[in-house]
Amino acid sequence: MEISDELISDENIKIAKQKNFYFKQSDELYRSLFEEAIDGIVFWDNEGNVLMANQSALKIFECTSEEFLKGNIWDFVLEKNDHFNSLLKKFYELGEIRDELLFLMPNGQLKQLEFTAKKHFVDGSNMTIFRNASERYKMEKELRESEERFRKVFEGTLDGMVLWNRHYEIIDINPVAADFLKAERDDIIGKSIWDILDDHYKHEIKIHIDELERLGTSDSTLTISSEDGNKYFELSSKGNVASNLSLTVIRNVTEKIGMQEQLQKSDTLSVVGELAAGIAHEIRNPMTALKGFIQLLELSMKEDHSMYFKVIMSELKRIESTITEFLILAKPQAIQFKDNDMRKVMNETLELLNGQALMNNIQFNVEYANELPYVFCEPNQMKQVFINIIKNAIEVMPKGGFITIKMDNKPSDFIHIVIEDEGEGIPEKKIKRLGEPFYTTKERGTGLGLMVSYKIIKEHRGKVEVESEVGVGTKFHIYIPVKRN
Repeated sequence: MEISDELISDENIKIAKQKNFYFKQSDELYRSLFEEAIDGIVFWDNEGNVLMANQSALKIFECTSEEFLKGNIWDFVLEKNDHFNSLLKKFYELGEIRDELLFLMPNGQLKQLEFTAKKHFVDGSNMTIFRNASERYKMEKELRESEERFRKVFEGTLDGMVLWNRHYEIIDINPVAADFLKAERDDIIGKSIWDILDDHYKHEIKIHIDELERLGTSDSTLTISSEDGNKYFELSSKGNVASNLSLTVIRNVTEKIGMQEQLQKSDTLSVVGELAAGIAHEIRNPMTALKGFIQLLELSMKEDHSMYFKVIMSELKRIESTITEFLILAKPQAIQFKDNDMRKVMNETLELLNGQALMNNIQFNVEYANELPYVFCEPNQMKQVFINIIKNAIEVMPKGGFITIKMDNKPSDFIHIVIEDEGEGIPEKKIKRLGEPFYTTKERGTGLGLMVSYKIIKEHRGKVEVESEVGVGTKFHIYIPVKRN
């Protein structure tokens, strides 16, 4: 079958028209994509000279078309450093790169641009697509700075901090918290809370975490026993502070609780003082009458009954002594502070107690440091403190022995006085209560002697510390400031 030349000619014309249509459509599509693209598109030659740029590129680089086409694409880069040079080298070797750099616009504005470059994309020219990453870069920078600030606070705070997830795994811990747990930071991170806790405290921590999961926050106090005595730690936790992480703050409040106990004791002393004033006043008046009439009766009674009167007078004097101690608590005494040699004050006290010591087969062993400074104090009150403590020492040594009295100037701002006995000692639980109103370790004691002594030392801006071992003896450490306060 033969096909006419006319039909072949028509078919070729049709194909040519179709190709021309496709090329035209493709060119228009390409131009439309190029001009309307959100990202900046720039064509440039091997020397970096700009050949063509779309509207988005002009907007990014803050230029008109004429200004941009006269420029070199790499002239906009802020720093031509080693990183930039290595990027160019990589581009010419591999034919494409993807990175970001800081660019300086003609108006002086700095922009962080991320770009993808392709070598010999069209007719030997190179193409780069730019995207403005300044906002993202700014956000990342702010996040980094925020993280650095948090890290500085986290690492440098005086409180312990622990970050842990919902599986109770420790994500991060600061040095203070690691020190509380007596462990290295790297050894703790990644471990479960339950693995690092002592069994004694797991129940209390579980209660704390149960409350946290129920309410979102939890506060509690954990008491930890040690050789140095009880230590108290305040735990404050907040759940879901970030990315399902919980934060626990650990604070050592041992000193704070000690101060609260001292304040409570001080308030109690104040109340006891007010009560003592009333009691002493009510007792002293009838006591005076009783004492007077008993003395009159004694003159008219036979000698056979003299022993009874001696016992009565002895007990009355004991009551008077107790009333006097009450009055010391109840009202300020007429005292006069002056510079005193504490060795002289102590020696005068020992002379007063020497008779009682001999009767109980007790000897005083005195050790004074040389050249002790004078102390600004009220000598009679200091004597009363020494009498109360040394009399207690004598009473707890029924079989006799030595009472050692030492005096030195360490630390240098204080005179340090130690009164040491060889009695039965005091259990640790009872030591903390010494000085409380009416608390005593003796059968017939009132507890007022030590309470008065503590009050006097406190008024002298000093302090009393008690060290004792059951079966060995007790040491009273008295610190009196040298300077006038």
